[in-house]
Amino acid sequence: MIKALLNDVKETFAERFKKEPLLIFSPGRINIIGEHTDYNDGFVFPAAVDMGVVAAIHKSDTTYCTAIALDFDSTIVFELDKIKPSKEGSWENYVLGVVAEIQKQGKVLGNFNIVLKGNIPEGAGMSSSAALENSVTLGLNELFQLGFSKEEMIFISQKAEHNYVGVKCGIMDQYASMFGIKDHALHLDCRTIKAKPYHIDFKDHRLVLINTNVKHSLSTSAYNDRRAACELVSKVLGIVALRDASGADLEQIRDKVSEENYQKALYIVQETGRTIQAAKAIENNDLETLGQLIYQSHEGLSKQYKVSCEELDFLVDRAKENPNVIGARMMGGGFGGCTINLVTRTSVEAFVKSVSAAYAKKFNKDCSVYHVALSDGTHIIDRTIAKQLQ
Repeated sequence: MIKALLNDVKETFAERFKKEPLLIFSPGRINIIGEHTDYNDGFVFPAAVDMGVVAAIHKSDTTYCTAIALDFDSTIVFELDKIKPSKEGSWENYVLGVVAEIQKQGKVLGNFNIVLKGNIPEGAGMSSSAALENSVTLGLNELFQLGFSKEEMIFISQKAEHNYVGVKCGIMDQYASMFGIKDHALHLDCRTIKAKPYHIDFKDHRLVLINTNVKHSLSTSAYNDRRAACELVSKVLGIVALRDASGADLEQIRDKVSEENYQKALYIVQETGRTIQAAKAIENNDLETLGQLIYQSHEGLSKQYKVSCEELDFLVDRAKENPNVIGARMMGGGFGGCTINLVTRTSVEAFVKSVSAAYAKKFNKDCSVYHVALSDGTHIIDRTIAKQLQ
C-alpha cells in the first residue's frame, strides 16, 4: 500500500532538495475495542495497519527548515528559534509541535527538510495525526542522533498534539502507531504504558472499515468535554482515574454528579472491562464473543458516552441486521469517521455492496470502504526495500 506514497515523496524530495533522504513509514491504527478509555488510564486494544504516512527527511544546508505536505499541496518555511503554533486546524502544527516539544527536552536540532504524504483518510478515526507526529519524531531522532527511546518519542508526539493542536488525546494512538506488530493487536495498559501483543487469527473473517465520510464539527470540543467530565467524576470519587472505579463505586456517588456524567463514567468502567474480556476471547479464538463485545462497545459509545452520530449508528444497525457480520462499532473519537466490522470472508463483497447502497440512499452521499492488514509500527524504510518497491 505504501509504494505510491514512497515514490511520490522520494521524487518530490529529489526535485526540490537534490539529496537522498532518510525514509520513514508511520502507520495509522485501528482499535478493536476500548474507546476513550486511554485517557482514563484504562485498557485499549489497538493495532497498526498498512495505511499511513511516508516521510522523506534530510538535513538542510540553509538557515531555515522546509516542510512539504503533498496531501495538501502546501509548504511551510520556518526557523527553529521562532517556533509558534500556526492557525488552528493546520497540518503544520503537527510538525511544529514535535519540533517545539523536542526543544523543550533540551535537545539541539539542526535545520532540516521534510516531505510528507499519507493515505489515511482525514477524519476516519484511524489516527492520521499520530502517524504524522511519529514520522516526524522518529525522523528527527534518527537524523540528529537525539537518543530518544520509542517510549519517549510517543510522549513527544502526544504533547505536540496537546500543546500545538489542542486535542488532549490519550497515548493509545501514538503507541499503536509506534509499537505495532504485524498480524498482532496490542492490549495496552494506558497507566503503565505496557502492552501484551496478541496474534489474531481472524480465520474465515475479515476486518472491513466503512467510512461515513463525515466529521461533525463537535468532535474536538466534545472530546475535550468528555475528558473533563471523566476527570470530574474521578475527583468526586477521590481516585486518580476512572480505571480505578467499579460500577458499585459509581452508584455510591450517583447523587453527587449529573446523570449525564454518571453515564459517561459508567461507560468507561464497562468498556475497560470489555477490553479485558476481549483479550480472553482472542486467547480462546472465540470470535463470536469478541464480536458481541464490539457491538456492546458501540451501544455504550452511542447511548452513554454520546460520541456517535446518525451516520455511524446507521452503519452499525445495518451490520446487526446481517447474519454474516459478527461485530461492528464506531471507531475513533466519534461524530464521524469509520465503523469497524468483523465480516465472514465469503460475504464481504455482498455486505459492502448492500450497506453502501443503503447508506447512499439514506444520506445522499457515498461511504468509503477499506480492507486493512495489521502492520509493523513506525520504522525506517530500508533503502534496499525502498528500491524494490519502486
